[in-house]
Amino acid sequence: MGDMANAACMADGFDKIQKLPDPVVGCPNFRRVPGFKVYCCGQPTIAGFEAALTKVCGETYPKDGPIIWFNLRQEPTVYVNGVPICARPANKIGEYAELGAITRDIAKANEVEFLAVCEMRAKENGGKLKAVDISKNALELEVKELKSLSQVIEGLKEKFPGLVHWRVPVCNSAAPLESDFDIIIKTMVGTAINTPVIVNDQVGLSRATTGCVAACLFKELQISASFEGLVETVPGVNATLLKTDKYVMNPEKDTLFRGEFEVVKELIATLKDGAAAKNNADKIIDLNGTPKTGGTGIKQLRENIAESKLSYEIMDDAAQAFLKTKIMDNIQKYFYLIVFAGYIREAAAAARETIEADKKAAVALPSSGKCSIPATELKIGKTFAAFMEENAGLRALIDTGKGNLQWERDIPAASLANLESLAAKDFQGNLGKIIHDIYQTAHVMFGDMPQGDHKKRAKYRFASKTIMRILPAAQKGEVEKLIEGKKMTMDLYEILGKCTWVQPK
Repeated sequence: MGDMANAACMADGFDKIQKLPDPVVGCPNFRRVPGFKVYCCGQPTIAGFEAALTKVCGETYPKDGPIIWFNLRQEPTVYVNGVPICARPANKIGEYAELGAITRDIAKANEVEFLAVCEMRAKENGGKLKAVDISKNALELEVKELKSLSQVIEGLKEKFPGLVHWRVPVCNSAAPLESDFDIIIKTMVGTAINTPVIVNDQVGLSRATTGCVAACLFKELQISASFEGLVETVPGVNATLLKTDKYVMNPEKDTLFRGEFEVVKELIATLKDGAAAKNNADKIIDLNGTPKTGGTGIKQLRENIAESKLSYEIMDDAAQAFLKTKIMDNIQKYFYLIVFAGYIREAAAAARETIEADKKAAVALPSSGKCSIPATELKIGKTFAAFMEENAGLRALIDTGKGNLQWERDIPAASLANLESLAAKDFQGNLGKIIHDIYQTAHVMFGDMPQGDHKKRAKYRFASKTIMRILPAAQKGEVEKLIEGKKMTMDLYEILGKCTWVQPK
């Protein structure tokens, strides 16, 4: 997105943006990841920034201490009277904006240009800026104060001089770029374990949650390298209980909710300590997820894939095409988070083993000889991008395997043969039994779905596709032609109406 002159101004905030209890005023969906000094939120107001930072510091953390804030948005933001307004393409209002290959430099340049555009538009309109909300309702804002996001951050540094604000623009559905993971790591290297990390997107949903998972995995590296040897010296402490690679999910969950996609199974078999890396990633994803998986958030990055797959079964073809792409992108994201967890495990082991000889004596524990390295002195010898180059086959694996899902439920062979036989013998005469048997088959096939509208739509869509599949050739050709010409849709009642309608004499 580089056309700021024609960009629409969209208000970030909206009614019911707050999804979580205990809100921080002005900072949508602010929460802490359990067990980590990592926080997630939507785009704050200027007052919301200060409220969030004050809450993060609490009574003990110094306000002049280092605080890292990652902004994962692709779209530039300005502040009108303290409230965030973002630039969007006119056709991307109120939806997830996938804006392409946006880098940090592009985002910063877009922000400068967008600020100038807003200033000009307000000046030409008597000091008022025209904007829209996420529902495309027109707004007209009297501009009393107009600032760029960068100017807001500089103002915050007066009270929080240790604040580091870093843009890492990522898309909504797919994985961050390998270089994005490296930017997060580079920014966090040299910080203490208790250094707060805050991650935001517009609402505090998918992008911010993904960034929080990456940040927590890095914090895991710090904990592993700093405390693993130390913990083992404490009598009565079982160190294995503290390791997330021992994490076991509820075995009663559906395989898709456990993240057992075919391409992930291949990854586990290919990646060194692949099963442990998946356990690491799953534990952190669960902590960043909803309360039902032990988190405090809104989005469950792994289970969201399974939920989308269930929704896929009840949608029409056009909606399915969009959702299929989203599901595959989310599988790619999950795949990369597991790979990143594997990289972090390797980096933690390397950090403990490659410490300089002259420093080893200072950090080695007398009882075991193992090193307990202060987090601020940890060094990462290899970038994630370099790790991926060494394991380049993983890129091809996810590119070809992310769509390896059973997108449609298979009708049992015996049921299909029965329906085809009835249709071939006398389609019109057997139509009543055909419809009965289709729905009887659907009742069994979708028996795992809870009762409700989703199940009804899934069965109806199955019936529509199945009747189309067994239509006699002549009628099938005619119906296909009408569907292709958009004169009818692949709807059960429309198909039956066409096939049973008799021309009046």
